[in-house]
Amino acid sequence: QATLSNIVNTFAASDKDLFVAIATPPAQALAQVIQDRPIVFASVTDPVAAGHVESMESPGGNVTGTSDQLPTDEQLAVIQRIMPDVKTVGIVYSSAEVNAQVQAEAAVDAGAELGIEVKTATITNSSEVQQAAESLDVDAYFVLVDNTVVSAMESMIQVAEQRQRLLVTSDPDSVQRGAAAALATDYRAQGLQTAGIIARIIEGADPADTPVELQESLQLVVNPAAAERMGLTIPDEVLAEADSTY
Repeated sequence: QATLSNIVNTFAASDKDLFVAIATPPAQALAQVIQDRPIVFASVTDPVAAGHVESMESPGGNVTGTSDQLPTDEQLAVIQRIMPDVKTVGIVYSSAEVNAQVQAEAAVDAGAELGIEVKTATITNSSEVQQAAESLDVDAYFVLVDNTVVSAMESMIQVAEQRQRLLVTSDPDSVQRGAAAALATDYRAQGLQTAGIIARIIEGADPADTPVELQESLQLVVNPAAAERMGLTIPDEVLAEADSTY
């Protein structure tokens, strides 16, 4: 946060015409300091809850962008497809990230609809991730779009492998690092989508009237070898549907 504050104050004193923020904490930091020039964000899960915009359709201020809000029910359904007998899913999330709080609440509700009990444990920094994961007695783990937890993904992977529990995440890079699967945002595609908004604003569009856009495409990414290290086999039908396999 101290680093963010220094960056934002430097930007505020500059003559830049527009600012871009990736993820919720940088977007919040920019929006608190800069109100006289446009801010375009990417990868903010719930910009309304984060206080960036009044609504997705009509932001109402100098801030707009793209959201990486994901269908939590579909993500939990991926866990069910890999592990049909799953009864409990554990989520470790950062209490300091409003996007993570919103996702965790959505996951609890989505799990209830699917017959899955979602258990949660909160952390304040990445050093707490392993202990929090170990505190959850669950059949599988699910990682949200949560910067703090993702930064300690190796800790989640270690616990999942030691306990022989499935680990599914919300970003493809984590699958490459050793998670079993993810139904995730295509972040390159989101970068291009965000660039389109930036171009329209540079050409004269008002951020206040420029709707926040949701991700246009999702990708299913799997890592069969990682799943095997967790004591599971990814079904052939899931492998066949995967957009990428590591």
